[in-house]
Amino acid sequence: MFFLPLFDNNPTSRTPVISYLILVACIMVFLWQLELSGYEERTAFLQFGIIPSVLLGNENLPASLAVVPNWATIFTSMFLHGGFMHLAGNMLYLWIFSDNVEDAMGPFRFIVFYALCGVGAGLCQAMIDPGSNIPIIGASGGIAGILGAYILLHPRATVRVFMLILIFVRIISLPAWLVLGVWIAGQFVAAPAGLSGGGGVAYFAHIGGFITGMVLIPFFKRREVALLADDRPETPRWSAEPVPFSTLKQEAKTRYQRKSGGSVPAVKRRFKGPWG
Repeated sequence: MFFLPLFDNNPTSRTPVISYLILVACIMVFLWQLELSGYEERTAFLQFGIIPSVLLGNENLPASLAVVPNWATIFTSMFLHGGFMHLAGNMLYLWIFSDNVEDAMGPFRFIVFYALCGVGAGLCQAMIDPGSNIPIIGASGGIAGILGAYILLHPRATVRVFMLILIFVRIISLPAWLVLGVWIAGQFVAAPAGLSGGGGVAYFAHIGGFITGMVLIPFFKRREVALLADDRPETPRWSAEPVPFSTLKQEAKTRYQRKSGGSVPAVKRRFKGPWG
């Protein structure tokens, strides 16, 4: 079974400027990566990615590669991606879930929150494998923090999900707690492969970022924003019934117009990966 979130039902009361800037920055950096040769890109990963053994002071990079302080790679790594699918997956989750988290705390707090989630993700992965000299890249650690915050802010929000079961395709509605809960559960299930050196996904960065987001959101949200809110009770709840394409098309149009800065009715401001 495979499922992919498409959009949620939580409009915001303001344009998520910082979320858009992060998204644009990641795309621009990826376009820059496309201009590099394979050797140049690998060099950039070594220069700007998190290398656990270097970050923790167990090894030193050659002077030609040490272009930023070791601690700064936690942040520079968040704008690099290992391929189009890596970028696309991260940006999809950022696009769907970040606007409501930013709305719950405001742009300045959101910048700090996102950065700290990246720190939590990077340190978690580095401490799990402190001797590794493989660069860790990707925005998924910070985005995992956003998902951790969202599940505490809007656990009952409805998320339209693309689901593939063998050859059967469905668009259904699921609660955010289930969509994001399945995602983080998958990270825990797959994490042993990371410990044994299998795969190219930094699962512990995702876990660390997610937990960091859950821990930080009570301190970063606005005072009037409630945790575990029953969002938009007037809207239909989740259902396993397939969603007609015409309905999905209209909902997507309305939702993405709002995210793109179109007209949005005022709403009460509650709560509205490394590789992988």
